Amino acid sequence: MNPKEWAEKIVNGDIRAASRLMRDIDDRMPWVSDVLKELYPHTGRAYIIGVTGSPGVGKSTLVDCLIEDFRKKDQDVGVVVIDPTSPFTGGAILGDRIRMQRHSTDSGVFIRSLATRGSMGGLSRSTSDILRVMDAMGKDVILLETVGVGQDEVDVVNTAHTSMIVLIPGLGDDIQAIKAGILEIGDIFVINKCEREGAERMEREIMMMLELGARRKDGWEPKIVKTEAIKRKGIKDLMEAIEEHRAFREDPEHKRRFLRKALRIELLSNLKDQVSGRIMEALGDEEGLDTVVDEIIDGKVDLYSKSEEILKRVLC
Repeated sequence: MNPKEWAEKIVNGDIRAASRLMRDIDDRMPWVSDVLKELYPHTGRAYIIGVTGSPGVGKSTLVDCLIEDFRKKDQDVGVVVIDPTSPFTGGAILGDRIRMQRHSTDSGVFIRSLATRGSMGGLSRSTSDILRVMDAMGKDVILLETVGVGQDEVDVVNTAHTSMIVLIPGLGDDIQAIKAGILEIGDIFVINKCEREGAERMEREIMMMLELGARRKDGWEPKIVKTEAIKRKGIKDLMEAIEEHRAFREDPEHKRRFLRKALRIELLSNLKDQVSGRIMEALGDEEGLDTVVDEIIDGKVDLYSKSEEILKRVLC
C-alpha cells in the first residue's frame, strides 16, 4: 500500500491502519514520514489538552472523567498516555489495557499508550506525530496525559493548547511546583483530592504565587479548580475552565502566537532527529560509533576535530 492509500484509510477512520502507523512511528520506521506528509493537510482541527503533574495525583481519573463529559457532547476523543519506560523491554510499563477500561468499547474513543524511551521533558519523541495522526483521524479533542517527571515535565506546554497542572494536598506539590517552574506553564491548576486537609491552603498559596509572579505575555490569567475526581466533584467547573481557555486560545492572534512557538520547537527537534539519524548512518552502527570513541580515547584525534569531521561528511 502506498503512502497516499495509507493516509486515505486513516482519514476515513480505519483504526487498524492508524494503530499500525502509530506503532511504526514509535519504532522510528523510515516509511512513516511519507505517510505523515500525506496526512499533514488533514491536521490542525483537534484541540489538545495536556494533563500533567506528579505521579499519584489522579491524572488518569481526571482524564477518565473528561472523556465521559466530552463524549456526552458527542465529541470524538483521542487519548495519548505517556508512561514510564520498562528497563527490560523499552515499552510502556502501564498501558491502555489497564487504563480507562470502561471506554474501551466506545468507537468514539481511541486510546494509545507511549513509552518515554528515555526522553526528558515528560513526553515521548513520537508524541507530536501520534497526536497528528489522531488529529487526521477526525478526533475533536485529544487528551495528553504525561508521565509526571517533576522538573523535566515542561514539554507539554509546547504541545497542548491547554495545559492542566494537577496537584494534591499533602505531598509537597506546592513546593515542587515552585522548584520545577510549573507555575509558568499552567493554564489551569487542578487541586485534586480536595477533601484532604490542606486543600484550602494550597489554593491560597497558588493564588499568591500567581499574583506575585510576572504577568503572562499572552494575557491569560490561570484558573484554579478544586476537584474530587473519583466522586466527579468539580468536573463541571473544570470543563468550564477548559472551554474558557479554549475560547481565549482560539483568538486569531493568540492562536498564531502559539502555533509559531510550537512549530518552531518541533521543526528544530525534527531537524536534530534527522541529523542524528544521518550521523548514525554515516558511522555505520553502534560498533562504528564505538570505533570513533576508541580513537578519541587512544588520543588519535580530539573530540572536537572528530565531531567536525563527521558533520562535514554528513552535511556536505
